Parts: sequence; structure tokens; C-alpha cells
Amino acid sequence: MEKILVLCGGSSNEREISLQSGEAVYQALLDLNFNVEKFDPAKNDISYLKNFRKVFICLHGADGEDGKIQDYLEKNNIAFNGSRAKASKLAMDKFLTKQKWDENGIKNPNYMLLNKDIIFEEVRKKIGLPFVVKPSNSGSSIGISIVRKEEDFIVSRDQALEIDAISFAEEFIEGREFTLSIIGNEELEIIEIKPIGGFYDYHAKYVSDDTQFICPADIEEKLSHKAKAICKDAFKALGCEDWGRVDFMIKESTKEIYIIEINTIPGMTSHSLLPMASMNNGNSFKETVMKIYQLIK
Repeated sequence: MEKILVLCGGSSNEREISLQSGEAVYQALLDLNFNVEKFDPAKNDISYLKNFRKVFICLHGADGEDGKIQDYLEKNNIAFNGSRAKASKLAMDKFLTKQKWDENGIKNPNYMLLNKDIIFEEVRKKIGLPFVVKPSNSGSSIGISIVRKEEDFIVSRDQALEIDAISFAEEFIEGREFTLSIIGNEELEIIEIKPIGGFYDYHAKYVSDDTQFICPADIEEKLSHKAKAICKDAFKALGCEDWGRVDFMIKESTKEIYIIEINTIPGMTSHSLLPMASMNNGNSFKETVMKIYQLIK
């Protein structure tokens, strides 16, 4: 089999998750009899990538989803999995993503930019309570917090701004949380996410075994079809392609669907949702890796 390089690690705040994803994909490709190597760009010269014709990206966050590595691979004519550089950069930036969705009529929670001078009352008047504070360029829920009272606001705002100078407050949607994974033209089963603490943060995603994942999600068929169509529109609006995961909420009171964010390099760990959804569609982890590999271009 031809040589393939698995990119994982990096220096983002999602490094540990990326290493876990990379190891899982690396072992699957070994089992599939590929001539495969792992590569950590935080510890090695990136020019080594030029020795390979194909790369399987398992870098999360700023190292793998912000378009920089995709731009390098494109310029060196190296094939890789997932969205191209321009779409990756856009999807990684939550604020620009929301603006793009607004342009395309895709419903997402109301929001406003933050800075050090904005006070709690300004946000409360525009967004209401509670609201969510997010750094624009961060993944795995790092730096995201829910603000329910004034005393929480300054800490949450400053924490987000420390991670990214572009941070924003977003309307908190009271309802159920879901995710839709996409591989090629295949929409996998919707998963409902039920964190015990009510917030799907870093701990709930990667550490806790108490978070409940219901796959397939228990929602009526008509609503499921509608959600899948909106998720796919949100994915395409950013120019994303091949594989990814779209997170969304269904508001309890109105059953409206709100798109939250897109992951262009979804996790491939034991806690990750895309492999879980793919398994529910009848694919083993190795078969899932192979499906993604076959999309490399």
C-alpha cells in the first residue's frame, strides 16, 4: 500500500486530544496494511511532509483547523482529507462563521462582540440571560462559559479574550443539544448529547464517562430530516467538504433549529462522536477511517 502520513499533536490547546485521535487513526491504518507514519509538527520540521503524497490530518484547533496546514499542503501539491484552506480558516473562526450564516439565512444564536470595556448590562440588554461567552478561534469548548449573573461576567470575558482577542457573547438556547456527522455525501445518524452537568464542556467531551450520547437521537422523523438539511446547508455555506461535524440545538419552546458550530477535523478518540455515529450506521472504526482516507484529494 502507498505511504501515508498521519498528522497529529501540534501546539494548540487541543494537542492531547489530537495525539489521541492520531494514534487511533494510525493504528487503524496499520491494521488496514497501509505504510503509515505519524508526524507531530510541534516537534519536527514540517518540510518532512514533502516526502509524502497523502496526509491524513488529525490536528485539532489552531494547528489543524485554521487553514494554515491546509494552505501548506495545497501549495506543495500534497493530498489531504477534509476542507480546503479557505473553508477551514472560516469554519475555525466562530465569529466570521456566524456572519457567513447570517448572510445565507441560516439560523444561529444572537451574538455581539466583546472587548475589555463592554459591561455586563450591555450584553444582558442585547442578548438576555443566561448567555454564553466564546473565544472566536478555539475548539473543544476551551474558554467557553455560561454567564448567569453579573459576578460571572468579567472572569468569563477576560478568560475568553486571553485565548482570542476576537471573542463574543452568544444567546443561550434552552433546549436539546445534537450533532450531525458527515462523511462524503453520507449524513450519519444524529446524536443527542446529554452532559450530566448540563454543559458539554471539555471535561464532558473528553474525560467524563457520565455524558450520555443517544444515537440515533430520539426526535421525530420530520424534524430529523429538517435538521439534516439545515446542517448540510450550514456546512456548504462555509465551503466545507468531505467530512466534518455540525453541532446544533433544538429550542425546547419552539422546536427551532439553531446551528452552533462546525468541526472540520472532528475528533477520532474513544469519546468522539463521528466514529460513534459511523458505527451506528454499520461501520467499524477501521471502515470509518477507510471512508475518510478514500476522500483524500
